[in-house]
Amino acid sequence: QVQLVESGGGLVTAGGSLRLSCVASGRTFNPYVMAWFRQAPGQERQFVSAITWRIPRMVYADSVKGRFTITRDYLKNTTSLQMNNLRPEDTAVYYCATGGLLSTTPSEYDSWGQGTQVTVSS
Repeated sequence: QVQLVESGGGLVTAGGSLRLSCVASGRTFNPYVMAWFRQAPGQERQFVSAITWRIPRMVYADSVKGRFTITRDYLKNTTSLQMNNLRPEDTAVYYCATGGLLSTTPSEYDSWGQGTQVTVSS
């Protein structure tokens, strides 16, 4: 069983920055990939970014390329998402997930955190 705990969400004005973190725990933690998704009210869960765990390869949604950066700390079992130049349309609950396949599809991921709210005001 893998537990994921996100932190770092909050309220920021457009153009501002936030840094999200996700700490993983559990004896079975050995993912191929960790990812961030987001979900706004009334919308489907949307892929944001992913990073392969052992040899990092990063993937981004087009909507966040050049603004968001995903990293991972292998020794601390942590992934982070640095979000710069935030826009009101980035407002959502952000979720961390782990999986065995580098995918943009939520159903390919088997462990999820509880989410952290990000709100960007205009």
